[in-house]
Amino acid sequence: MSAPLISARGVGVRRGERYLVKNADLTLEAGKILTLIGPNGAGKTTLVRSVLGLIRIDEGVIERRADLRIGYMPQRLHIDASLPLTVARFLALGGAPRVELQDILQLTGIAHLQQTTMQSLSGGETQRVLLARALLRDPQLLVLDEPVQGVDVTGQSALYGLINEIRKRRQCGVLLVSHDLHLVMATTDTVVCLNQHVCCHGHPEKVTSDPAYLALFGDTPKPQVAIYTHHHDHQHDAHGNIISHRHSADCEHDHHA
Repeated sequence: MSAPLISARGVGVRRGERYLVKNADLTLEAGKILTLIGPNGAGKTTLVRSVLGLIRIDEGVIERRADLRIGYMPQRLHIDASLPLTVARFLALGGAPRVELQDILQLTGIAHLQQTTMQSLSGGETQRVLLARALLRDPQLLVLDEPVQGVDVTGQSALYGLINEIRKRRQCGVLLVSHDLHLVMATTDTVVCLNQHVCCHGHPEKVTSDPAYLALFGDTPKPQVAIYTHHHDHQHDAHGNIISHRHSADCEHDHHA
């Protein structure tokens, strides 16, 4: 088995006498999705920035695979309304891509938006453009900070489905930051629940029954969990729309496209 893309052990970050993160562990392998969850102020962003080498840690050890290529998708994007920036131009600002641009446009379902201005995009379209830009570096590690920020409910599961498809096709590791576990349960391999320290970690179904998780988020209604833990058997078109679908008779489904 190859070495992990990233491995963090006992990471601590302080500001004065106060810990932002303390004694945190995190390991991510290629082709896997790890979701970091926690309430606001839990230290999720601090831990991610530490793992990426953007801030200095005060305690612990972080190891990254040599020459690791990282693609980063920010939580939100602010562009001046007076700037006439098209999607094509925005993607070009990232420099020469390591992969074929048209392949990424087709994969993310935004080929038809190239001449659209960034300011006129919907929330879901904007997030897909940001995801496309992160993929142009052909990352081995894809870091997604709240990737469904500003996306309406009907587009969230489609976007998570796309992220899952990307990791399967490109075999990159995905570090996903979220505050809501039930929407990502179907695609996440490992969950790390953070509240300054790691409260619990493991498979999503294990974490949702852990007392530490329940103390932070309360009991997730069982119908919601059932929606995202059954086995799907359907296909999507390039925009995430379901074009065929079969599932067992005793299964509930609330998969919006």
